Amino acid sequence: MAEHETVVRWQDTDAGMAALPQLDGIEYLRRMQRGELPGAPIAAHIAMELQEVDVGTVTFIARPDESHYNPIGAVHGGFVCTLLDSALGCAAHTLLPAGTGYTSIEIKVNYLRPVMKGSGPLTCVGRVTKPGRRVSFAEGEVVDAQGRVVATASGSLLVFPLEATG
Repeated sequence: MAEHETVVRWQDTDAGMAALPQLDGIEYLRRMQRGELPGAPIAAHIAMELQEVDVGTVTFIARPDESHYNPIGAVHGGFVCTLLDSALGCAAHTLLPAGTGYTSIEIKVNYLRPVMKGSGPLTCVGRVTKPGRRVSFAEGEVVDAQGRVVATASGSLLVFPLEATG
């Protein structure tokens, strides 16, 4: 049996965490996109890149490979769900003022077709459908390299003030 290895590298998150309370959500994500702030470490784990940031919407690109396979040789649904959860959350983040955070309350994913290592790159777009001061709602979809929708999601996110650190 051939053995393969994946090395995951990410930047230290201290600079991003220090800037987070000072920047509104869209500026924080735009600085992350430009490489001025470190990306989220989870992005390194699933080969995901923040491509576009706009008011109420974000786009990620992800490149699945065999290391993301489940036991039957397809990309694990958790990979696609993580991609969608990230897009929905970051879309909500674009509308938040400085000093405000978010976390997922729930996410519902519809898987429409299998994803294989050759399906990518995958494009995932998340958009806010109803912003709120306490709860925001968002939806998203993942499209494969052939332009076919492979999954959709809807979710809700809790909005909360960030606590001062240190």
